[in-house]
Amino acid sequence: MDPNESAVSVPKEPAAAPQTFTRQKIFRATSEGDASKLDGLLDFLLAHDKKLTSPEFSDGKTALLNALLHLKNGKNDTIQVLLDIAEATGDLEKLVNTPYTDPYYKGQTALHVAIERRSFDHVKLLVEKGADMQAKATGRFFQYDAAGEGFYFGELPLSMAACTNQLDIVLFLLENPHRGVDVTDKDSRGNTVLHALAIIADNMEENTEEVTQIYDQILICHSKSVEAPGVDLEAIRNNQGLTPLKLTAKLGRVKLFKHLLQREFEDAATRPLSRKFTEWVYGPVHSSLYDTSFLDTNEPNSVLELLVFGSAIPNRPAMLRVEPLNSLLEQKWDKYAAKLFLINFLVYMTYMVIFTSVAFRREQGVPPFPVEGTVPGILHLSGELISLIGAAYFFYKGVISFVISPPNIKALYVDGYGEILYFLQGSILLISAAMYGCGLKHYIGPAVISLVLGWINTLHYSGGFKKLGIYHIMMQRMILGDFLRFLCIYAVFLFGFSAAILVLIEDAPHEHDEGWSSDLSIFSHLGETTLDLFGITIGMGTLHFPGHIACKDVFYFLLILYVILTHILLLTMLIAVMGRTVDRISTDSEDIWKLQRALAILNMERLLPRWLRTKLISRVAMTLRFGGGKQEPRKFFRVEEINWKKWRSDLSNVHREDPESNMMRLEMYGGNKRSELWNLQPLLGRLRGWNHTELINDP
Repeated sequence: MDPNESAVSVPKEPAAAPQTFTRQKIFRATSEGDASKLDGLLDFLLAHDKKLTSPEFSDGKTALLNALLHLKNGKNDTIQVLLDIAEATGDLEKLVNTPYTDPYYKGQTALHVAIERRSFDHVKLLVEKGADMQAKATGRFFQYDAAGEGFYFGELPLSMAACTNQLDIVLFLLENPHRGVDVTDKDSRGNTVLHALAIIADNMEENTEEVTQIYDQILICHSKSVEAPGVDLEAIRNNQGLTPLKLTAKLGRVKLFKHLLQREFEDAATRPLSRKFTEWVYGPVHSSLYDTSFLDTNEPNSVLELLVFGSAIPNRPAMLRVEPLNSLLEQKWDKYAAKLFLINFLVYMTYMVIFTSVAFRREQGVPPFPVEGTVPGILHLSGELISLIGAAYFFYKGVISFVISPPNIKALYVDGYGEILYFLQGSILLISAAMYGCGLKHYIGPAVISLVLGWINTLHYSGGFKKLGIYHIMMQRMILGDFLRFLCIYAVFLFGFSAAILVLIEDAPHEHDEGWSSDLSIFSHLGETTLDLFGITIGMGTLHFPGHIACKDVFYFLLILYVILTHILLLTMLIAVMGRTVDRISTDSEDIWKLQRALAILNMERLLPRWLRTKLISRVAMTLRFGGGKQEPRKFFRVEEINWKKWRSDLSNVHREDPESNMMRLEMYGGNKRSELWNLQPLLGRLRGWNHTELINDP
């Protein structure tokens, strides 16, 4: 080729146009987990001065949230790519912590999603990248409501990990070196992670084991943290004023409740977190000290008050059987409640004698009657005033009781109807007094009804005796159960047959055959007919055949059918059903009796002056202090119990420690007396009986 000849230039291919990324394209890549489809995304963002958190790349959730929602076998290669891109654009922390904006999932962050997907690796990665561990998911989906919709886990990431039984993630969040988690933080309901665990707990064995393990680990980790001194995690109250223990009681989580009351750590470092301390063991006999914090009535809204007055709480009798509540109530009864109960009984019987005497000595005529100046007249007036004051007291007491614990069908079946009967007794007598003041001579009707109710209410005091109390409980439950259902069915038959027979009765008799009565009072009106048929049902009536019946054959048929359906069928069935009910409820009648006796104990305590109530309560517990006075003193209650499944052959104080040790030294203060836990009482002097329960009185 001639060198002077100009070379023919070959045209070059045009450079590829820069790749364009849209929200749909990015979300498609993250949904598929294909990191190659994100090649060039960083250059695109830098060229257009945009970030992954820009509005055009979000539809209520970010690409990172979308990627975490599409994990496959716990992996999605686009997650690391997105984090690297965000770090390069200076938007890492914002991307990690940008929450859902949709109202249904509002507040949910990438950390929440990683925990929900049970991906420990991604949780660790997000925390390392600056994830906010106090972010709250407050959308409708995370707000459990009364209808059972939604999924409540406490809103916080730690609560979600705890409530979904991910102990490894819980421990990582608590102990990771990157950033600490505030265990005392509350959600929108005021619940901490411990409250959330109480809510999701049930009474199944597997669930209880998981929840208690995580609950204890959170307490242990919190006690080791630098923020722990002076902060009692179990003393934090939610928006309802409930601690985790109180919330557990209110929700009826009986197995978790038992664990919390009887929690005992053997390790010296964590032993102060225990609520139970084994003082000594001799064979199967254990002497234990139980922490009474939040339990007794010396503080408002205590566990005892929640259980006893909480008529809607499930498993109430079972929770009151748990130590130390069972022994605490027994001790209250033995120490002072039994005496107060006897005094109340004597006062009430005196009132009923006065009320009955006044009712017997009523005057005839139209009230009000003039007051006689004689001694009998003055005594009669005094008796009327005492009766009226008693009625006003019962009315007031009933109103207060209904405000504290509104009555419902379930509460009546367990708590009984004693408070309602007292309320009716007082109310009806007040109505009678108002009728007396208005000059109505029929005032005596309500008065005698109140008198009957008053004597029926004396059965309330049978609760002071176990045999009578259980018998009374069984009567209550049968009346509110089988007998009430029987009355509903029987009322239909009684009214229906009474109306039918009354229709057959003519206004005047037309024939007087032999064997037929001409007494016009027989089946003369609906009330008389109903009463006659009721007498036939219970076998106390007489078969009368009035002569003024329009159709004798139909009358025969109705009367025979009524006897078959009521006297033979219904009554026989009632007896059989009630017999079966007695066998069924006899097993838990003792628990119901204990519950009603506990109700009586707390009601009597409320009537006492505060100073006297505090003094009586302090006599059933002793004050101990941990760690040489570094913590507030705690009230403890001693219970001696037998555990045949746990036998120790050594005769020793289980927690005998070096008295100079500050880790497990318990000091009891009272007057000039001071003793260590390892030397509270001579051991042999404590063994008085296999089932004996005893306390050390606070001097």
